[in-house]
Amino acid sequence: MNKSRLEAFSDAVMAVAITLLALDLKVKPVKGLPLSTQLWEQWPVFAAYAVSFFIIGCIWISHHALFRVAKGVDRSVLACNLLLLLFVTAIPFTTATYADYATAGGDNARVAVIAYGTVMAGMSISFTLILRQLLRAGLFDARLTPDQERKLLFKYGIGVVVYPVITLIGMLNAPIMLLLYIPVIGYYFGPGARNLEIGPARADTP
Repeated sequence: MNKSRLEAFSDAVMAVAITLLALDLKVKPVKGLPLSTQLWEQWPVFAAYAVSFFIIGCIWISHHALFRVAKGVDRSVLACNLLLLLFVTAIPFTTATYADYATAGGDNARVAVIAYGTVMAGMSISFTLILRQLLRAGLFDARLTPDQERKLLFKYGIGVVVYPVITLIGMLNAPIMLLLYIPVIGYYFGPGARNLEIGPARADTP
């Protein structure tokens, strides 16, 4: 199967998701309250927007890198990619929910954290499943040893472990959750983005 349609469809969905994030950036005028104060009181909205914006950016970069080294796709890859997009399109909703309840404390804050964290974990699991299927189906554009495949899956799918840990910490302190995503974003913009840079010259190297 041709991968171009999958990439084009995925790019369009991610573009819509990242645009929807901005729709929650608004200030409701309060009579007698300075605009600067109103903006400050909306900090969870802006902070959650920034984190989610860069997370979707990481998803887009990783998706591009992943399918750059894919020779093609099969039905299983298409299904895993649809699962990924399911979680991507839920990011704007969980971002808005987190922003509304993160500072509220109590059960509402914990539920908002769990919703946000579940979407992030689901997104990471979906990515790992796509890579695993490409490897299993022989659609990865390099021949790797079983040990290399395991190492690649771990490095690429480290979010499967990290995102649930961040969620658990967020259940104890919801606002700090966003700070914990910053190094993860840095990883996927840096070392994580280079995990798939496996050229033919390295393919048969033990």
